[in-house]
Amino acid sequence: MSDLMKVSSNPHIRSKVTTGNIMLCVILALLPTTFFGIYNFGVRALVLILVTVAAAVLSETIFNKICKKKNTIRDLSAVVTGLLLALNLPVSAPWWIGVIGGAFAIVVVKMLFGGLGQNFMNPALGARCFLLISFTSIMTNFECDGYTGATPLASLKAGEQVDTVSMIIGKTAGTIGETSMIAILIGACILLFVGAIDLKIPFSYLGSFAVFLILFSGHGWSPSYISAQLAGGGLMLGAFFMATDYVTRPITKRGQYVYGIILGILTGIFRIYGASAEGVSYAIILGNLLVPLIERVTLPRGFGKGGEKA
Repeated sequence: MSDLMKVSSNPHIRSKVTTGNIMLCVILALLPTTFFGIYNFGVRALVLILVTVAAAVLSETIFNKICKKKNTIRDLSAVVTGLLLALNLPVSAPWWIGVIGGAFAIVVVKMLFGGLGQNFMNPALGARCFLLISFTSIMTNFECDGYTGATPLASLKAGEQVDTVSMIIGKTAGTIGETSMIAILIGACILLFVGAIDLKIPFSYLGSFAVFLILFSGHGWSPSYISAQLAGGGLMLGAFFMATDYVTRPITKRGQYVYGIILGILTGIFRIYGASAEGVSYAIILGNLLVPLIERVTLPRGFGKGGEKA
């Protein structure tokens, strides 16, 4: 009888899936856009990626050592953070930008708030926004040996025509990992296939953004304009790889739809009415801050608390 009375703390649902397994899947899914970025921008992109990832991993190791905590680098979350940050950097950025960004993402955004699972915003995007504010000229300089001039999104904002096919393939200026829509979607399919993400947030994000463009961009139903906006900048990378972050997204199903819609509207506002042609990073960061409120509003009511009766 005593055995029947034993209880344990949650969670009661057990699974063989670990944080390391999930992070490894994310790393594998990021490889297509990583390899394309290296192909597109050359060895300099590879160096910046390696430096940024190393800075993130070393920052977490040193922080745990100083605070006498268990080393957590084996869960690969620091590698994912460093890789995502590197893919959001322009190839023209000096190597020390990757070091500062990687350290800020891990120490300030992640570890100071308790480590993985406790951070209130996506560490990679938090670091990117910090770098954008602190080193604006460096972070907005997309000129390199292969590309000169404005990015496609900047050209769109100026009312100029852009080559949407090149944007989809990726032969354009931009950050290391945002240029090829095809490479990003291949990675997204990997995440969907292994069940690491679903389509609630990406589809509600992209769908609400497209509706916003139709209603407020001044171009109406223009397939060429909408497709260029969807393929340009960090929208696809953000929608599938950063907005779906387990820690900083809502846990409720309805909340994930609301979250995606908010991201789409914010991105539309930033891109159409903002001073910058981009806006994905700021939209997701603001969305992260709204997650507690979204969860509070969309949390299902328990039986007997005004919820649905059985």
